[in-house]
Amino acid sequence: MPIRISAIIQLKIRKVFNKLENLFHFSKSVLSERNFIYLSCVLVAISCSLAVILLKTFAHNVFIWANYINKYLKLPYSNSLLPVIGILLTVFVIKRFLGGSIEKGSARILHSIAKKGGIIPRKQMYSQIITSALTVGLGGSAGLESPIVITGAAFGSNYAQNYFLSRKNRILLLACGVAAGIGAAFNAPIAGVLFAIEVILTDISISAFIPIMISAATGALVSKIIISGDIILSFQQVQAFDFKNTPYYVLLGILAGLISVYHARTFRKTEHFISRLSERVYVKAILGASILAMLLFLFPTLFGEGYESIKTLSTPHPEILLENTLLDNFKNKKWAIIIFVGTIIFIKSIATGITLGSGGNGGNFAPSLFVGSYLGFTLAKTLNLIGISNLPVTNFTIVGMAGILSGLFHAPLTAIFLIGEITGGYDLMIPLMIVSSISFAISKKLEGHSMDVKTLANTGDVFTSDKDKNILQSINLSQIIETNIQTLQKDDSLEIVISKLATSQQTIFPVVNSDNSIEGIVDFEYIRNIIFNTFQVKYTTVKEVMKPSTAIDLDNDIENIISFFEDTNQTILPVIKNQKFYGLLSKNKILEHYRLVFKNLVID
Repeated sequence: MPIRISAIIQLKIRKVFNKLENLFHFSKSVLSERNFIYLSCVLVAISCSLAVILLKTFAHNVFIWANYINKYLKLPYSNSLLPVIGILLTVFVIKRFLGGSIEKGSARILHSIAKKGGIIPRKQMYSQIITSALTVGLGGSAGLESPIVITGAAFGSNYAQNYFLSRKNRILLLACGVAAGIGAAFNAPIAGVLFAIEVILTDISISAFIPIMISAATGALVSKIIISGDIILSFQQVQAFDFKNTPYYVLLGILAGLISVYHARTFRKTEHFISRLSERVYVKAILGASILAMLLFLFPTLFGEGYESIKTLSTPHPEILLENTLLDNFKNKKWAIIIFVGTIIFIKSIATGITLGSGGNGGNFAPSLFVGSYLGFTLAKTLNLIGISNLPVTNFTIVGMAGILSGLFHAPLTAIFLIGEITGGYDLMIPLMIVSSISFAISKKLEGHSMDVKTLANTGDVFTSDKDKNILQSINLSQIIETNIQTLQKDDSLEIVISKLATSQQTIFPVVNSDNSIEGIVDFEYIRNIIFNTFQVKYTTVKEVMKPSTAIDLDNDIENIISFFEDTNQTILPVIKNQKFYGLLSKNKILEHYRLVFKNLVID
């Protein structure tokens, strides 16, 4: 009987979805393209915000439950054991239900835009929510925003695919999903818009702002209506900006830039090290999670996203963080909280690297806010304690978040307006600008690419900070290399060349040896005068008229290929693969494809 009831419920739900889908198809047929996009961005935003609410609520309730056990039942190891369970469950779900792998990090969105026209696999609509809920919800030291961003992008991409929208609109709705996700996660619609534009999109026109703004506002509105205020990161103790503290904000910006670089590099090294501990995923998960458990036992505030500890730092009693730690007996000592918080600044990147390297899923958005708040608190508290100044600790705690976020993600505008929105005003706009810009400048100087893009940039896949590189990297060389090419041997006579000219459109003929290795080229323009002399044609060999030529390796970076064309002043060059002749590449075809990709990537 229960099975039959369940089947009836499933059938009714399926009928409802079918009716909705038919309604949307009908809407597409009667609405203009632009109006349908407006409708679509609202629907995508609502879907994304509901997923965010589900994920955030789960993570928050697990944190409350874990704290209850720790505080009232006096089970000090509970917080350490939960992440072990969470990472093992994550690995199990990935291996058993998700094909053994899952794409992590918002850089995968950039890759899909540059290489796949914004197409994101359907499973990303649910896999990120499930796995990050298990990892971070049960205490893994990472953030939920990266999975939220990927989920939002997947909703937008798959919605567009389902209704057969163009590539431009697919990428636009992908960005709308991202904006809605960030807007819902922080109740910060402006930050959602800026994140989508500053981090995700390679180019955008003014008209594309409207759907993105609608999505971000819708996501924030749904979040505001449904989600509890305690779950959203917010602050109430902000003080007015005092211009006399400007030198200390400059110092905070410098430290934030340096710590951003430290965090990024340490995270990558830790994640790489943990991921190579064992080829068996469960063994690796147990080893990594065990190390994480030890860190959580020593530093309980590393548990989960860490937003509750950020809120605690901004209150008049930050020493609460020392409860149930090894420094519990020293919580009335001012230096104890500074040492504890200052140490965690350097430990957080390790904890996050372990979490993700051992098989968990999450991101570095929340860790960047965590580290930033701890840095700002430590600096202000230290300067106050030694008597140099009397700084507003809450303000420095809040502004520090913008500094690390700007430095890690190379997104100063997102950092400035996100913190402005979650503090409920813009009283700290000047210090936010100072700290974010200085941190960004230092991080940009020491790390050419943001944290999420670094791996892709190293492999030459995508460059989000340079639009020209983005477009060049999106060109598929295999589609524009001519491989059906007639070749010559050195001992061939010019009579053979003339016969090939008569039967093909080629004007350049590669000269190869018996191993198909390139030895030079014969250019029609170079031998034009010779081929009209019958005697010379008959007694001249290819060897005598061929020119040396620089060959392009197929595996070469496209920027280097463009440089080859510029350096050699040639318009067509031979291409080799594994040291063997592969085909001919025309500079004009590269430029044609550049214009085509540029036209398709620019969202209007």
